Amino acid sequence: MFRKIAFGLLSLAAVALPAQAANEYLTPFPAHHVIANIYYVGSKGQANYLITTPAGNILVNSGLEGNVPMIKDSIARLGFKYSDTKVLLISHAHFDHDAGSAQVVKDTGAKYEVMDADVPTVESGGKKDFQYNNVKEYLYPAVKVARVLHDGDTVSLGGTVLTARLTPGHTRGCTTWTMKVQDGGKPLDVAIVGSPNVNPGYVLVGNKDYPQIVQDYEQTFKVLKALPVDVFLGAHGDYYGMDAKYPKLKAGAANPFIDPAGYKAYITNREAAYRKELARQQATKP
Repeated sequence: MFRKIAFGLLSLAAVALPAQAANEYLTPFPAHHVIANIYYVGSKGQANYLITTPAGNILVNSGLEGNVPMIKDSIARLGFKYSDTKVLLISHAHFDHDAGSAQVVKDTGAKYEVMDADVPTVESGGKKDFQYNNVKEYLYPAVKVARVLHDGDTVSLGGTVLTARLTPGHTRGCTTWTMKVQDGGKPLDVAIVGSPNVNPGYVLVGNKDYPQIVQDYEQTFKVLKALPVDVFLGAHGDYYGMDAKYPKLKAGAANPFIDPAGYKAYITNREAAYRKELARQQATKP
């Protein structure tokens, strides 16, 4: 949330203000087939995924309130029905991933399923977020969660199974979604990374509002480094280089989203950034 990685330079850019972020989050991006039954229905800056099944579809991330009409249009462009959305999931409880949830649930009746530690934030419209609870621009319509998830729980629909992996720190209930798909008869492991990022302003040392934040980040990197990942996706397209990979989607060519090496490099980069920031705060803490 609120950040961009200049990954080739291994650098972390400054935090984006809501208005600046909205420019990219609300910039259209071509809806496209990722792999198997996974489709991209997000914008340039905000990643939303439609996972189709014979029993209806799963939407991962609702985005900003302004993203909802864009998501609906992208789903239609791919030949599917927005009204067939049966389950709504999120990567984590920040406004750029869940502000549109109330509208999606109202429109489609989708079952909203959220990781336990993020439920209070979601159901308070962001008012119980440890970092942004007093920032008006980051608050959003509250919505009741239909199913509370726990680490390792599965979400099943029409033969498709996603596993919720708790990868906390960025938010208390930040979730990385994993699933298995078949591509040309070959089984592949998919990961939609929640976020391993330390936002500007996050307090890692002596955080009274989130005392276990460091332990949670440590657990996140332990989990992410152990995951088997062939298809690398994430809560924002810049996590996995979507802009550069999308033009390489060509019939008969190798699928650019199959990128296990890119996944490992990304996690290594993000862990290094986390450890650098942790060391900086430890050195400057009175």
